[in-house]
Amino acid sequence: MVKTLLFCVFLFSLAALAQSNYAVLSGTIMDPQGHPFTGATVRLTASNTGAERHVGSNEQGIFQVPGLMPGDYTLEVQAAHFATLNRGLRLEVGQELSLNLTLKVATVQNVVEVADQAPVLHTSDAAVGEVVEPVSIKELPLNGRMLIELVRTVPGAHESHGAQTGNMNPLYWRPGQRSAVSVGGSRPNGNYFLLDGTTNTDPTFNTQNLSPSPDAVKEFQVETSSYTADMGGAGGRQINIVTHSGSSQYHGTLYEFHRNGASDASTFGSMGNNHLVQNNF
Repeated sequence: MVKTLLFCVFLFSLAALAQSNYAVLSGTIMDPQGHPFTGATVRLTASNTGAERHVGSNEQGIFQVPGLMPGDYTLEVQAAHFATLNRGLRLEVGQELSLNLTLKVATVQNVVEVADQAPVLHTSDAAVGEVVEPVSIKELPLNGRMLIELVRTVPGAHESHGAQTGNMNPLYWRPGQRSAVSVGGSRPNGNYFLLDGTTNTDPTFNTQNLSPSPDAVKEFQVETSSYTADMGGAGGRQINIVTHSGSSQYHGTLYEFHRNGASDASTFGSMGNNHLVQNNF
C-alpha cells in the first residue's frame, strides 16, 4: 500500500512538471573563447511578482529553469572575473526558449546590458500556432465578454456550425459556450481546451467547460498542428488558456460595455427599427 501511494505521488509530481501552461527557459553559457562555462550563477526574476529562481550552469555550460508562468522576466548571469550579463525577456504560454549567452571579461566593475528582447521562436519543437497576448485580451472588443471569440483572430479560424452553436437539436446545446470554432478546416467538435494546464473540455460534446472572464486571463495559445507530447488531446486545435497569477501590486478592473442602436446606421430593410440596448457591467 505504501509503495503504491509513493508511486502515485511520483506520477502526480511528473504530471505537475509537465503541465503545458508553463514555460521553460534553457540556454548555454560560453566564455569569450567559445568554450562552455561551468559554474555560472543564473538568476531569473519575474517582473510582476519579484519572485526569483536561481540555477547554475553544468559542465557543458547548460542551464535550465522549468515551471515558469508566462510573463516578463529579467535574466542575470554572474561569474567570478566576468562582467555581469543582464537581459530582459518575455515568456509565452507553453514556450520552450533556448538562449546562447557569451560572457565578457571584466576589466573594471561593469555590467553588460542586453537591450534587445529574446526572439519568440520555438526552436525546440515543431508546433505551429499563435499566442493571443494580454494587450489583445484587454483592448479588443468582445460581444458578451466571451473569451473564445478571440480565437477567431488566429489565421484560418472562423465560426463554424454544429451542436456547439445551438443550430442542431436543443438537447445538445451548451448555452453561452460559443465553442463552434473551426481552424484550418477542422471540425469544431475536434478542438481541445486547457485551462492552466488542466483539461477544460466537455468529454461528450467537446465544448469548453468553463469560460473564464477575460479579466482573469493572462494570455492563451492556439496550436494548429504538429503538437508536442503534452498536447494533442483531440484531432482539431489545442486552445491553451492561462489565468493571471498573483502580483506584488494591488490591482482591479471596473468597466461598462455599452451598445445602443441609436448610434448605429439603419439599413433600408430595417426602416429605422434598429432598437438595441446592451450593457455589460
